[in-house]
Amino acid sequence: MPVGLDQSAPTLGPPEELAHGDFEMVVRRLADDLAFGTDTSLFTGSGLEYAQSRPYEPGDPVKQIDWRMSARTSRTYVKEYEALKRIDVNIVVDTSASMAVGSTRITKQALAIWLASAIGVLAQRRLSPCSVIGGGERRTRVEPSLLRSDLWRSIEPLRTGRTDEGTRIAERIRELVARSRRASVILVLSDLHEPDAIDAIREAAQRHDVVVLRLRDPAERDRLRAGFIRGREAETGRGFVGSGRTSWRKDAHGEDADEVGRRLARAGAGFLMLDVDRAVLPPLRQFLGTRAGTGGGRG
Repeated sequence: MPVGLDQSAPTLGPPEELAHGDFEMVVRRLADDLAFGTDTSLFTGSGLEYAQSRPYEPGDPVKQIDWRMSARTSRTYVKEYEALKRIDVNIVVDTSASMAVGSTRITKQALAIWLASAIGVLAQRRLSPCSVIGGGERRTRVEPSLLRSDLWRSIEPLRTGRTDEGTRIAERIRELVARSRRASVILVLSDLHEPDAIDAIREAAQRHDVVVLRLRDPAERDRLRAGFIRGREAETGRGFVGSGRTSWRKDAHGEDADEVGRRLARAGAGFLMLDVDRAVLPPLRQFLGTRAGTGGGRG
């Protein structure tokens, strides 16, 4: 299956249709394409970890003030950070029902698996331990590793989409934050249909470098060429009535996609919308490249 540098996602088929060896070969090609022209420090040294607090000096950024220590003393203190030479990369993949249904050959869940696998390979090439964590009801390995075999073992149970799986995105993110002893990269691939997911991501962004890749089906983006329709939300089973005359820019919870991105950006999380029927590698490559060396984790 050829994978070109600038080809769109529909070039890829469902990952479960390939034998394991063929799947690995395509993933390696995707990782090569994604890394093309980017800085080698994409995942290495891009995080920050709290080192100490010192007295405030004129010119220090206000956002680095250590409010707790300042409150306990009569002086103002600021936090100092040190760059991590090797930062863990935790990739949370939504495998819930809403990800497994779609109007194109490749679903949001299938695209999430392809991208999570390629980014995981790329992270390990940069000597960043990586884990792929199921964001549905299927649990996978959560300890970041530099072993490619561990990466494949985490991905393999998630390759097949299921239309009866509930979402656990918020729960998995909070578990990951509670378990992490230092700042890391948390990459979330999801359609964000879980109501609590946004709050969990914003909380994680207080300590970690959080990146959200929101995946979207064309039926969620464009006007439907139909009259009134009756549907069922795959995530919750809630029924609804919609009209083909209205735009489907708002998600299942009535929130505009652009506003979600702005909310996450204000919390310090990176956000990129990717459509399953459009080219994904060029915008993703540019997005990840601009984040290289930007730092993450707020101590």
